[in-house]
Amino acid sequence: MLHPTIDDLWFVPLGGTGEIGMNLNLYGHNGRWLMVDCGVSFDEPLVPDYKKGSNIGSTESKGATHRVVAPDPSFIANQKDALAGIVITHAHEDHVGAIPYLWERFRAPIYTTSFTAEVLRRKLARSKLANRVPIIEVDAGDTLQIGPFSVNWLAITHSLPEPFALKIATPVGTVLHTADWKIDANPITGLPFDVNLYKQLGRENILAMVGDSTNAPKPGFSISERNCYDGLLSTIAPVKGRVVVGCFGSNIARLISIAKVAKKTKRYMALYGRSLMNMYGIAKQQGIWPDDLPITDPQHLGYLPPHEVLAVATGSQGEKNTALARLAKDSHPHLQLEKGDTVLFSSIVIPGNEESVERLSKALAAKGVAVIHSEDSTLPIHASGHPCEEELKLMYHWVKPEIAIPVHGEHSHLKAHADIAKASGVSKHYVGQNGDLYRLAPQPSIRRQVIPVGRIPVQQD
Repeated sequence: MLHPTIDDLWFVPLGGTGEIGMNLNLYGHNGRWLMVDCGVSFDEPLVPDYKKGSNIGSTESKGATHRVVAPDPSFIANQKDALAGIVITHAHEDHVGAIPYLWERFRAPIYTTSFTAEVLRRKLARSKLANRVPIIEVDAGDTLQIGPFSVNWLAITHSLPEPFALKIATPVGTVLHTADWKIDANPITGLPFDVNLYKQLGRENILAMVGDSTNAPKPGFSISERNCYDGLLSTIAPVKGRVVVGCFGSNIARLISIAKVAKKTKRYMALYGRSLMNMYGIAKQQGIWPDDLPITDPQHLGYLPPHEVLAVATGSQGEKNTALARLAKDSHPHLQLEKGDTVLFSSIVIPGNEESVERLSKALAAKGVAVIHSEDSTLPIHASGHPCEEELKLMYHWVKPEIAIPVHGEHSHLKAHADIAKASGVSKHYVGQNGDLYRLAPQPSIRRQVIPVGRIPVQQD
């Protein structure tokens, strides 16, 4: 078993490096480990069967083509006494979704902010871990000592409330772990991106920046959620029939944008799908949802004239038995679509889900429903929560790390990120994959596939 010494600072990704989703990262120093995020992802379709008898369980229901999977945590589970704590950066499934299934293998305290804590508590309430997991809530700017790691929560902008980057300090070096982020001067939720906060890091001798690579191959800047609102409004306003918007359930900023469009276009908005209702409930409880944006009972929407209907539905990745899939099959109990209606995909297609999204789109089109994907729309109906090339350049210009470590992306994304870091003056940049051991101190290097990694199926909520 590998044990970092008092002179070492290590980084080990068990998930999320070489792929999009399923993030689980470890930092090691002085015999202890700090876990950052613990998420799930959809497995690729047509994967080989997993071994029967897994104590985690399988999501494969009748006719399913995907499994929900989590990183294999064996490396850290086998030395859980050395795990000082678990930090969750934000509430997206690929960062928090595996906790209910894996926490018993760690039994370490969890540190996160109030919105993410509430999301996690509701997940745990549906499991045997209800009221058993210690969750320590922190606020923006807080610094906590977690074992040998001093962790400082830095506010950043993303596509849901309370996203945070982490400054992780040890006596042998300090790391900026960005998690998911973008530069948004006009976010729907939270405060605008604070440039000065990250410029300050440039004066603090940051050893390494471990950063989001999802949009590294894309030039320019990501668009603001405010621009997405404008695009949705311009797309929906002229539609005469029903409008259904498919989006990720955890994207609270998008839900608020759509609710504002509903109010502006005099439509009634309802949510179809448990994850959407759950996130809306949390946003209301946390005081994030605006009081002047009402939500209609989903059972009532089917009785309204088509031009008054705006539904938001789960299933934008083509998952079976979700609200969008049932609407396409005319099997939803509360709403039916017909010729003249429109379905907008206010999302991107996650790699691996292309075929299932295409099947869903064809089923909707066969009913005479107009289908508009964000990739094909001339107006911005989806805003990514991740930085493009120019945003990454700015962050490197501000932070000035000695080492760049691209994560959160497939190999092409990581390579594009490394090229940006190099062009930005960062002399050391390591492109690796899950299971690699990144030695950040005392002598920076990377050792390939030192840690056994894999993925295990988990039971979907």
